[in-house]
Amino acid sequence: MSAEGGRVEAIALDGIPEVGVGDDLGRLIGDAIDRTAGPLPLRPDDVVVVTQKIVSKAEGAIVDLTTIEPRREATVFAERWDRDARQIEVVLREARRVVRMDRGVLITETPHGFICANGGVDASNVGPESGSIVTLLPRDPDASARAIRAAIRGRFGTDVPVIVSDSFGRPWRWGITDVAIGVSGLIPIEDLRGREDADGRVMKSTIRASADEIASAAELALGKVDGRPVAVVRGARPLLGEGSIADALMAREFDLFP
Repeated sequence: MSAEGGRVEAIALDGIPEVGVGDDLGRLIGDAIDRTAGPLPLRPDDVVVVTQKIVSKAEGAIVDLTTIEPRREATVFAERWDRDARQIEVVLREARRVVRMDRGVLITETPHGFICANGGVDASNVGPESGSIVTLLPRDPDASARAIRAAIRGRFGTDVPVIVSDSFGRPWRWGITDVAIGVSGLIPIEDLRGREDADGRVMKSTIRASADEIASAAELALGKVDGRPVAVVRGARPLLGEGSIADALMAREFDLFP
């Protein structure tokens, strides 16, 4: 992946309404593309980045906390660290395994293989029912990306890759950044091992997280509280192909901190 002319643009799409269960995301995104003046319509070097929250809401990956009866472990942890026991219970139910659970922080492995805080269960930006519902990660984020890509291709005749993004923390660093949790139409990593660097040295360990970089660039245009859940990233030129987010996940045997 290399930006042509050293330039990448991130263009947030305005006018996407509050998304509810069963809404047609492909149509809503297409309508927003139609409304966006200036640098659109779509070009072959575009990537459409869609935030996880609207995908989860449209697909019904939502839990009503008023229906949740937390187990004792969740209640004790929540009382000690000033957390919502119901939300802790949902995280535990969704976890393939608990990696760490201490100091108010709950790190789990999701069924997708992601290692992240709270298993991707999120109470922010959920709409009018804030406080009583949480969103889960989409069950198959790659499939979600494929469906949106197909809808865009069918409407505009341009086949552009799609990334579903979410905010993750990073080990030993404060703050969150957006990463790809689902892809369609691109390879999420660029393996540069065996290629020469600018000095002619053969690279032995460099693998570029290109889909994550595009997702993070999109988030800079979207913001966290501006109500804009979709962006077009132009000029990034990722490696095209029918990749899966599983290509970007490191196997447990490579984990130096099990």
